[in-house]
Amino acid sequence: MTTTYGYAGKILDIDLTSGHIGVITPDKEMQRNYISGAGFNARLLYDLIPPGTDPLGPDNVLAFNVGLLVGTNVPTASRSEASALSPATGLFGTANSGNYWGSELKYAGYDGIIIRGKAAEPVTITITNNQASIIPANHLWGQDAWETIAALQTELGDRDIQVATIGPAGENLVRFASIENGPYDAWARTGLGAVMGSKNLKAIAVRGTGPVRVARVKEFIKTVTATREAIFASPFYGPFERFGTMLVTLPYQEFGILPGRNFQTGVIDGWVETRSRKQVPRYSNRGVACIACPIACAHWVEVKDGPYSGLKMKDMEVTPVIGFGAGCDIGGLPAVAKLTEICQRLGLDMVSAAAAVAMTMQLYQDGHVGEKELGYQLAWGSEEGTFRLLDDIAHRRGLGDTLAEGTRRASGQLPGAADKAVHVKGLEPFLMDPRGRWSTWILGYITNIRGGDHLRTRNPVENLRFNDNPVPYRTEKFGLPDGMYEKLDMPEKLKQAVFDPQTKDVDIPKMAKWSEDLISVYNSTGLCIRPPVLHTVGPTLIAELYSSLTGLEISAEEVMQAGERTWNLQKLFNIRHGEKPADSDYPARFYDEPVGAGPASGRKLEREKVQATLAEYYRARGWEPATGHPTLEKLTELGLS
Repeated sequence: MTTTYGYAGKILDIDLTSGHIGVITPDKEMQRNYISGAGFNARLLYDLIPPGTDPLGPDNVLAFNVGLLVGTNVPTASRSEASALSPATGLFGTANSGNYWGSELKYAGYDGIIIRGKAAEPVTITITNNQASIIPANHLWGQDAWETIAALQTELGDRDIQVATIGPAGENLVRFASIENGPYDAWARTGLGAVMGSKNLKAIAVRGTGPVRVARVKEFIKTVTATREAIFASPFYGPFERFGTMLVTLPYQEFGILPGRNFQTGVIDGWVETRSRKQVPRYSNRGVACIACPIACAHWVEVKDGPYSGLKMKDMEVTPVIGFGAGCDIGGLPAVAKLTEICQRLGLDMVSAAAAVAMTMQLYQDGHVGEKELGYQLAWGSEEGTFRLLDDIAHRRGLGDTLAEGTRRASGQLPGAADKAVHVKGLEPFLMDPRGRWSTWILGYITNIRGGDHLRTRNPVENLRFNDNPVPYRTEKFGLPDGMYEKLDMPEKLKQAVFDPQTKDVDIPKMAKWSEDLISVYNSTGLCIRPPVLHTVGPTLIAELYSSLTGLEISAEEVMQAGERTWNLQKLFNIRHGEKPADSDYPARFYDEPVGAGPASGRKLEREKVQATLAEYYRARGWEPATGHPTLEKLTELGLS
């Protein structure tokens, strides 16, 4: 038998309709061309999901694939990708998550899982050391995610079993339901929990004790050490180790780019004293890390007084803090922590959930929705009202049934809501206001392969000390030490094209293309995209890690081409499933309505300049500038023609 290095070498293929469990073996060409993780999912789902498929029907396919480096001691290699046709967008639905589930699947002998069909009754998939089973889960249906995890660990007799599960939101086919990854993490975005629910699949419980074999051990250890040292040397490491993603909460208020009260204001009164990173030491004295991570950017929160006294959990991540704290004006971190717990128990994507609540709060503010429709008050900052509305959404009760369809669909059914739903392609971007800050990150809202989102495009050397564009819409200010520019792992010719030779200011369209390809590589290898990694770990180190781990030689150029191939294939998937050129745009509100209070007050986006920048991005990608469709020349170059 041939020894497989790096890869487990098998992907489970499970048909819930028939109960058949088989195995797919990726060949070396697929391994080199797509690496693993997001790349494997793109290739598999493009081949398996035909046009016209119902995202909530049995013909949709749900795929999990673990990043290649997961299961080793490569710093931050913990992450796996889950993908399907999205119930929220109708396009390529995909989400990434860390914690321990992915490594456990690798130790159990599998690189991934494909799930087809629909079980006649609720089931759980259990996987232990090269063995997979489908077992009844009727008794778990209706339980929240945390209850399900505890029940399965007890029933299966192992507290170390890692569980991916849905809560009531997934069972009730809420279009932005998440798949919870243990109690505190999730594959959250694009509604994959609803896909699990549509298949009557409650959970996937995984336990493994097998090894990940390394082809060239000494070389691999040397490269792992170099990777760790690079991360530690990043100027972003210390701040991220201390504050995690809460770092951005101060500059966003200072720039006036918070999505305050559903994007009505860029600043929130009392923000610094109640919801910024300055409050981290008050509620947390230690970090929490995923497997193999030396950063521990998450926080263990303990609330010791007030109405939420006794609450202990992993929290204070920027997503719920800005989504609920700014978008809904929830007035403090303890209440946001409680909302995080509620979303994790119910199995709701916190970005989309916060957006749905914020939209409804604005309708309540304007008199379009009231206590008659809701059954309770929902003024800005209402904690109890938010708790109740989230529960209504998860269980599709009353107005919650409409909101469970997502803001795009709900806005067509609610009076006064047409201009209050903030989404791109049906997915809500809820981190910062594009009108107040234009950057690579912001361009990514409309270039993102999965719709409005902030996690697939990011300048590796973004400088949050500045909020100006030397050339409007086209460049962003660099302003970091020369050493960061010199050490950035990017081909020299491309670096000279992306950075202005004199000022080092960044060309936004070209950097967007580079960062999307690089993040696609990260999501295929299992690395985290936190800035200490994104800034320091580029294609050179990744190629060395890949080659020494697997014994399959790959160059830095081939690594980046694998990321580009994955991105292009996801774009082809979207076009096949109905994406139109006009879909890659911001809500009309951002062009027509200026930012309210704050330093960015009065700013609006300019349509012609946005579209011109988008066309430059398409040129950087080798796509048709007018349509954003990949050209035959580009597809031939990538082997996709």
